[in-house]
Amino acid sequence: MKPAHVQFMLRHSGQVLISAIAALLLLGSAACTQSHVGGFWVLNVSRGDGTDYKTFFELKPSGHQVGGSVWIDYYPQTITEGSVSGDKLHVVVGRNPQDRVTADGAMEGDRLHLHIHFPDRPDADGLAERTTPQAVAPPARLPVPQLHDVRDNGLARTPPMGWNSWNKFAGKVDDAAVRGMADAMVASGMKAAGYTYVNIDDTWQGDRDAQGNITSNRKFPDMKALADYVHSKGLKIGIYSSPGPQTCAGYEGSYGHEEQDAKTYAAWGYDYLKYDWCSADRVYKPADLQPVYQKMGDALLATGRPIVFSLCEYGMGDVWKWGAKVGGNLWRTTGDIDDTWKGMEQIGFRQFDIASYAQVGHWNDPDMLEIGNGGMTADEYRTHMSLWSLLAAPLLAGNDLRTMTPETKSILMNKEVIAIDQDPAATPVKKISEQGALVVAARPLHDGSTVVGLFNRGDAPAIMTVSWSALGLHGASSVRDLWAHKELAKTADSFAAEVPSHGVVLIKVKR
Repeated sequence: MKPAHVQFMLRHSGQVLISAIAALLLLGSAACTQSHVGGFWVLNVSRGDGTDYKTFFELKPSGHQVGGSVWIDYYPQTITEGSVSGDKLHVVVGRNPQDRVTADGAMEGDRLHLHIHFPDRPDADGLAERTTPQAVAPPARLPVPQLHDVRDNGLARTPPMGWNSWNKFAGKVDDAAVRGMADAMVASGMKAAGYTYVNIDDTWQGDRDAQGNITSNRKFPDMKALADYVHSKGLKIGIYSSPGPQTCAGYEGSYGHEEQDAKTYAAWGYDYLKYDWCSADRVYKPADLQPVYQKMGDALLATGRPIVFSLCEYGMGDVWKWGAKVGGNLWRTTGDIDDTWKGMEQIGFRQFDIASYAQVGHWNDPDMLEIGNGGMTADEYRTHMSLWSLLAAPLLAGNDLRTMTPETKSILMNKEVIAIDQDPAATPVKKISEQGALVVAARPLHDGSTVVGLFNRGDAPAIMTVSWSALGLHGASSVRDLWAHKELAKTADSFAAEVPSHGVVLIKVKR
């Protein structure tokens, strides 16, 4: 063989060998990275209010792909996209932009440096530590009490009216905002219109002290002083918790501290408790719903303070059949509302079949009002207010009361419509007719009159008619338009009106 050929072969063989060695090193590096990335991790994140929350990762690398789960606020969510390349990790949870969470990371020694982007909260950044599957396991299930009927607390003789922080502020609510809402409730005329409760939803909680007493976080420096301030305005104040170990936002729940927390709320001077199922489903079974809520119902009664009890369990377990038995003054019948026509419509028009379960002191709750938050038209908001009032639903505003437009005020403070909601007879509404998108519903009132709602769920205006005979009325009737605030001409047999798309005509009829 010629020397040139020998040199070429040696050079070529050497390059192949070097390439092979490099490839093995890269594969070994990737395998090493993957083996290091795999497993359970926990990242402690400061919320900025004096509390921390934990985000857990179970990472399952396979080649350059990564699967597994991420626990956000103690709820496991499947990784929908995941990759590892060299020492770089990228995972995604959620497919829709509004709930998409991304995490990017890299190994730093024996810890994993992560940057997490949330769509609805500040980004988190830090070094995650290794942990075990037991870290995300729920606490041991506590025994539930034997069922019995909780004594009626005598409260909420008409559906509660007020304001709740969640729809507008979510986790950004603080002491100053609550005080501002109390001021605005008085100054705007809402108090005079019947609105009473100023309710703090999730994210007020701090840690428990050495004795197990719940404390508030830095956003709420003095819960008793806040209650005193709201009371000084002639209003009442509400608070929020969960029967689970964490609330929906991952704050401290009342699990194992029910009696202790009830005493704390009473000592602070609170008048209303919203009790949200949330992480209780990590501990309890669906069959435990009634005794778990009964436990807090008993605890609230034992404090001796009048506290309205609001059950938030999303309609699970046919709560309308037993909510009153556990001391509930109101109970959620649906999932969460949102500020859209579709969301409000789907919730509201599903309530007719269970309307008969509402009674004095105990009300079906299709969730809070979105009026004034900007996602619907004025006609749609009038439908929202009319429907909730016909249903005798709690009227809990969810907007910023400090910046209401005149139009929003006119909807929320229509005293003629509010009077329907607050009618002392609590006679249930009934659906009179439904023809496609056109729905007629009616409710008798304590004074012998009947309120009729003509709802157009369609996308174009429509002429709608209701006959007096369908309402059990005979002869000439007087008719008052409750949104126009005017008397209409008497009619002998029926009433007809043009109803705008997604709108309502609400009339009060007397013989």
